[in-house]
Amino acid sequence: MDRAKALAVILLLKICALLPLGLVRVLGRGLARLYWPFNARSRRVTERNIALAFPHLTAREQRALSRSSIAATAELMAEMGQVWLRSWEHVRSLILEVEGADLVTQAQAEGRGIIVLAPHLGNWEVLGLHLATLGSTVSLYEPPRLADLGPMIRGARQRNGATVVPTDTRGLAKLLRSVRGGDISGILPDQCPSDPGSGMNVEFMGIPCFTGTLASNMIRRTGALALFGYAKRVPGGFKVGYFPADELIYSDDDRTSLMTLNRGVEACLSDCPAQYQWEYKRFRVRPRQGPGVYAGL
Repeated sequence: MDRAKALAVILLLKICALLPLGLVRVLGRGLARLYWPFNARSRRVTERNIALAFPHLTAREQRALSRSSIAATAELMAEMGQVWLRSWEHVRSLILEVEGADLVTQAQAEGRGIIVLAPHLGNWEVLGLHLATLGSTVSLYEPPRLADLGPMIRGARQRNGATVVPTDTRGLAKLLRSVRGGDISGILPDQCPSDPGSGMNVEFMGIPCFTGTLASNMIRRTGALALFGYAKRVPGGFKVGYFPADELIYSDDDRTSLMTLNRGVEACLSDCPAQYQWEYKRFRVRPRQGPGVYAGL
C-alpha cells in the first residue's frame, strides 16, 4: 500500500514539474478550497495554532489567515515537482531576489562555520538548494514515512553538491565536524523533538512549547555564525533571505538561547505569516502537562 501511495505521489510531482509555476500554484490553491469544507485535521490544527499565536486578531481575521495558510501549504506541495524534479538551473531561475548571501560568503572567507536556522516557512527546499551554492553544506536528513520517496528526496537535496546525513549519532558527529571545519549547515529550528531530554519548554508567540536544543548546542560547540534564512513565495518565484541572529543566541544559558531562537523564528514569519507551517502541532510541551492545547483534535 505504501509503495502504491509513493508511486502516486511521484506521478503527481512529475505532472506538476511539467507545468508552469504559476499554474501549479493555482492548482494548489484550488485543491485547498476543495479541502477546506471537510474540516479535516490539518485545518483544525491550523485554526487552533493561529488562535493561540494571534489572539489580537478577530475571529474573522483568524479564519481568513487559516484559510490562507492552508492554501500556502497546498502551493508548497504542488511546487515540489518543480523543486525536486526539475534542474537546478530551472529552480535558480525562480529565485528572483536574494538578500544577505554576503553574510554567508564573508564567514566562509574567514573560515568560520555557518548554521542557517531555516523555519518551516515559505519553501525551505528552495532555501536548501540555494544555500548549497554558497559553500560546502551538510544537513540532517530524516527519511520520509513513505520510504519509496526517500531516494528521490535525498537525490534532489544533494544534486547541488550538498551532503545529507542521517539523524543518528554518526550523522550528528559528521555535521559537527563539518561546521567546525568551516562548512555550512542548515537546521530546522522549529521541530518538536520526541525526547524530553532534547529540549526545553520556552515561549514561542507567547505560548510555552517544547523547543529542541540541537541548534543552540551546535552553535555553542562550534563557534559558528548563526543566521536565519527562508525562501518566501512571491509572484513568479521566490525571494531568498539570510539574516543574522540576535547575539543572545550564543548565550551559555540554554533558556536564553532558545528564547532568542524562537524570537528569531517569530521575526521571520512576521514577514509572511500565512506561509508558516501552521498545520504542525508546534505548541506541544514535554513532558505533557494536562490534556494539552490539541485535545480533541
